[in-house]
Amino acid sequence: MFKMPIQERTNWQELAEEFGFQFHTLYGERYWDERSYYQFSLEQIENDLEQPTEDIHQMCLAIVDKVLKSEELLKRFCIPEKYWDFIHSSWKNGDPSLYSRLDFAYDGKSPAKLYENNADTPTSVYETGFWQWLWLENHVDAGTLPRGADQFNALQEKLVNRFNDLQTLTPDRLLHFACCEGSTEDRGTVQYLEDCAKAAGLSTAFVHIEEIGVSDTQQFTDIHDQQITWMFKLYPWEFMFEEEFGSYLTHNNLRWLEPPWKSILSNKGLLPMLWKEFKGHPNLLPAFFEDELHLASDIPSLVKKPLFSREGANISIIQNGQETTASHGPYGEEGFIYQATHPLPKFGENHTLIGSWLVDDEAAGISIREDSGPITQDMSRYLPHIIV
Repeated sequence: MFKMPIQERTNWQELAEEFGFQFHTLYGERYWDERSYYQFSLEQIENDLEQPTEDIHQMCLAIVDKVLKSEELLKRFCIPEKYWDFIHSSWKNGDPSLYSRLDFAYDGKSPAKLYENNADTPTSVYETGFWQWLWLENHVDAGTLPRGADQFNALQEKLVNRFNDLQTLTPDRLLHFACCEGSTEDRGTVQYLEDCAKAAGLSTAFVHIEEIGVSDTQQFTDIHDQQITWMFKLYPWEFMFEEEFGSYLTHNNLRWLEPPWKSILSNKGLLPMLWKEFKGHPNLLPAFFEDELHLASDIPSLVKKPLFSREGANISIIQNGQETTASHGPYGEEGFIYQATHPLPKFGENHTLIGSWLVDDEAAGISIREDSGPITQDMSRYLPHIIV
């Protein structure tokens, strides 16, 4: 695994605008950064990332089953009791999912270590599935990368195939896509997924989360008063449960992407549960609930994570009982878990995180983010990769 410098494409900003990549630059700072790329061997991809991703995913699904059979664990995960049956029914009925992303610390030499599971609202899907592939094609065509250069990237193909499969499971339903107003990145992500669904032959519509209404018959509706019967939402389940329309979730004939059981899979409580059930697994880090910190007395440095934290918010590093690094954000009231510190590898002055994607339980590709600080956040840069 190497970080390699490369000349930027002279027209990449114009291309980005042409292809709808409106968030390549955020608040005047680079988000997409093609001045360098990461290079892997095929063995590193297949043995160190692809196979562990699928293995850990199955371990995570086993945890979902265990949690949903235990009221004590549901309380530990801070799942509101009035939604327990709603979530359990979703799991029992086998409600299908679309995609997930596991985040790893990996240096190309040691086993990849799981940081967390972004199973409910993972972003950077457009950058991964389409944009970095276009970057590779452009450089191969220009002769600045070798003809044999490849990418671990079947994400777009698998998404289109998955939408096609989901259509057979949910026939004759219009698929609404939703995200919050005001986020260019979220809107671009949802638009890309909607394009993948259209490529699979689905009928689609878009609605902002803020525009979702409830009819007199307690059915969800969009801004045109059209009933919503199937929805992809780039909006966390813990937020859905707190919305005004949340009380109508439990008695509504509506299919969800991602399904309600993903509220267990995306919860940071997953991490200590994985360690309990699969302690010592080479791809896991020791992790503990707050009342289990006595079990971590021999671990000098811990990462403190809120149960519901996203995009690196409200993360702090505790060394010998003292907080040394912290990120800001709106989470934490729900409680925390603690994970053994395993610093991201540094390439030059940057800390590098690998996101490994899954579609329909199969590994589908990787994305790479880097930051000058040790905590990867929403503004961390995205870099492409190749396999040689």
